[in-house]
Amino acid sequence: MAFYKKPCIHCGALIDRDDRFCPKCGSRNPFGYQCPSCMRPIYKENQVCEGCGRPLYIKCPHCGGRTFIQDTCESCGNSLMVQCSNPRCGEMQFFQNTKCTACGKKIKVAK
Repeated sequence: MAFYKKPCIHCGALIDRDDRFCPKCGSRNPFGYQCPSCMRPIYKENQVCEGCGRPLYIKCPHCGGRTFIQDTCESCGNSLMVQCSNPRCGEMQFFQNTKCTACGKKIKVAK
């Protein structure tokens, strides 16, 4: 049976269809975008998530520019992700999330 590779939407690298991360650019969503709150597929053409109503364009905490909710800011390139503070989890989460989407624990905000 043949296995076909699919291009990463961020860098174009051909990777296996079941990969969860792109080994070339490190994207957590190599084949599409997911809402950081409800994990449904989202699209740049939409202003809000169809599943939970979350705004899909936000103000970057680093540069203040308008950006789509993804791993990095479209304007300055800085990461919009923070690590879950649960030592057993450690999953990267969107900086505005209050609870980890992987383990459900409250995310502690660094001051």
